[in-house]
Amino acid sequence: MILSAFTACRKSFLEVVPFGLQVASTTEDYNKLMNDPVFYLAQNSGGWQEPVLMEDDLAAEDVFFSAVSPHMTRLFQWQDVIYYPNDYLQRPPWFLSSLMTGTYQLNKIISEVMSSTGGTEAQKRSIRAEAMATRAWANFQLISYYGKPYVAATAASDLGFPIIKEADVSNTEFKRASVQEVYDFIIKDFTDALNDLPVRPAIRTRMSKPAAEGLLGKVYLFMGRYNDALPALNAAFNDLGEDGATLYDYNETLAPGGSFLPIDVNIGPVNGPGNNYTDLTESVLFKVFYNARFSGKMFGNNGLVLKPETAALYGASDLRLQLYTNKNTDGSLNPGGRLRKYGVQYTRYGLELSELYLLRAECKARLNDLAGAITDVETLRRHRMPGTDAPVPVVSANNQTALVKFIIEERIREFAMEGYRWFDMRRLSVDPLFAGITFTHTLYKADGSTEVFTLRQPDRLVLQLPYNFMQYNPGMPNNP
Repeated sequence: MILSAFTACRKSFLEVVPFGLQVASTTEDYNKLMNDPVFYLAQNSGGWQEPVLMEDDLAAEDVFFSAVSPHMTRLFQWQDVIYYPNDYLQRPPWFLSSLMTGTYQLNKIISEVMSSTGGTEAQKRSIRAEAMATRAWANFQLISYYGKPYVAATAASDLGFPIIKEADVSNTEFKRASVQEVYDFIIKDFTDALNDLPVRPAIRTRMSKPAAEGLLGKVYLFMGRYNDALPALNAAFNDLGEDGATLYDYNETLAPGGSFLPIDVNIGPVNGPGNNYTDLTESVLFKVFYNARFSGKMFGNNGLVLKPETAALYGASDLRLQLYTNKNTDGSLNPGGRLRKYGVQYTRYGLELSELYLLRAECKARLNDLAGAITDVETLRRHRMPGTDAPVPVVSANNQTALVKFIIEERIREFAMEGYRWFDMRRLSVDPLFAGITFTHTLYKADGSTEVFTLRQPDRLVLQLPYNFMQYNPGMPNNP
C-alpha cells in the first residue's frame, strides 16, 4: 500500500508539466510540492552516509574498505578535507545539495501558499506549517554538520550555518549565522508551526504535530535544555494516538514463522523494515536513505564492521544481533569474528518511535526521574529481546549518571552503524558527564595488523564547508 502511495506522491503537476514551465498557484499545487521525494527519500544518495562513516561504533576491514571510494577513507580517518575541487563525485556533498534544494522549495511554499487560490484558510496554514517544521528539521541537520556542538556559553559567537529564509535564486552572497541564531531559528519554526500542523498526516513522509513536538524535544535535549525538552516529548507521545507509529516486537517477528523471516545469507531478515524502504511502521516521521554495499550509490558500507567494544554492548539474547553477520561481503568468515550489519539496507533518519522512547528516557534520567526513564527504555527493550532480559541492570538503575550512560549505550544498540552515533558524539564531547571522552577508528589489515585513527577534537566534530560552497562565498570563513 505504501509503495503505491510513494508512486502517487510522484504524480504531481511537476511531472505533468516540465519543471520551470508551470508556476505553483493553487493551494493543491503547494500541497503537492510537499510530497516531493527530496524531503524524505534518499534511496540513491544523500542521507546520513557521512555520519555513518564518522561515528565511532564501527571499524573497517581494509581488504573490503579501501577500494571503494576516497571519500569513505577520508571520512573514516576524520581528515580535514573530505571533498576536493577535482573529485569526480560529491561536489558539493549530495546531502548538503539536497538540503539546499529542499530549503529553496520550502521557503517558496512558506512565502507563497497563503496567497494561493482554491484552498481554505486552514488548508493553507497547515501546508505552511508543514513547510516551516520541515525547514526546521533541515536546519537542524545543517547545524549538526557545519556548526560546533551547542554550548550555551559560546553559542552566540560560534560560527553556524547561513540562515536562508527567501526563495531567491539571484541571492549569491550568504553569511554564517551564529550557532545560537540557528538554534533560535529552528525552535521558532517548530513552535510557530505546531498549532497548524495535522495531528494525523496524510502519510508519515510529511510533518505532523507529534513529529514536530518530538523533534523539538530532540533539539532541546541536544542543547541540554532538559526542562524544555520533556514537555515537548510528552506532547509527542500524547498526540501519537493508537493509529500512529508502533514498535515491532522482535520476539514475534524474528521467531520461527515470524514476519521478518526468512534470513537471507546476503541481506539478513528478508522482510524486515531494514530491507524494505517503504515500511513506515515504526516511523513518526519517515525519512530513509540507502545504507548498504556500494552499488553506484554515494559511499556504501563496504568493509564496515562493528567495533568489538560495540559488539560487547549486546547481550547474547538481544535479537538486534540478527541484523548482523560474521561473514564478509564475499561470503568468507571474518577472521576476527567481527560483525557486519547486513539487515539494514535502508536506514530511517527522520524520527523513529524507538528514538522517541530513548530521547524521553534520557531526558527523564537527566532530570532525576529514574523510574520514568527506566519505564521508557524497558518498553523498547521488551520489543527487542526476551522480557526476562529487558530490565535495566541494577547497577545502572539506581544511579543517575550510570542510567544516562546506559541509555546512551541503548541508542548505540538500537542504531549502530546508521549515523545516529555521530550526532551523539558531538553533544557528548561537551557534556560534563562524559568529560574526557575520545573517539577512535580501527582499520583491520589483511596481515593481522591494525591502524588506529583518533578524532581530533574539537575541530573534526565539525565538517568543513565544501569547496563549491566556499567558491561562491569567498568572504565566508570556513571551519578549521
